[in-house]
Amino acid sequence: MFGINGPEFILLLIIGVLVIGPQRLPEYTQKLANLVKELRRMASGAREQIKEEVGIDIDDVDWKKYDPRQYDPRRIIKEALLDDDTKPVSSGAPAAVAAVSGAAADSAPQRPERVVQRLAPGDTAPFDTEAT
Repeated sequence: MFGINGPEFILLLIIGVLVIGPQRLPEYTQKLANLVKELRRMASGAREQIKEEVGIDIDDVDWKKYDPRQYDPRRIIKEALLDDDTKPVSSGAPAAVAAVSGAAADSAPQRPERVVQRLAPGDTAPFDTEAT
């Protein structure tokens, strides 16, 4: 609690008793007890008001569903890339679609060869003034 350990808390209580004095100590302890009771009453009232307005109990809420860490973009992309995207073709699909999907599943798709055009030494690269 506020970074205060047990011995420090006891020392603070002793100093409080000495500062307040034995005559006023019962009055202040009663005020503290009333404050704690009022805070508990307010917390339970807020809980009941939330239950009335929202219609659910706070204890029944699945808080893991609202954890923002589950929306990590790196995890989402990784799952999407590792997802198996081959979907079975339904029996009601047209024959052409079934044939194409069957052929695509049998052989790996062929990539076109990449053609790289090199500039002659001394030539300037093409530059589009309207694009920048």
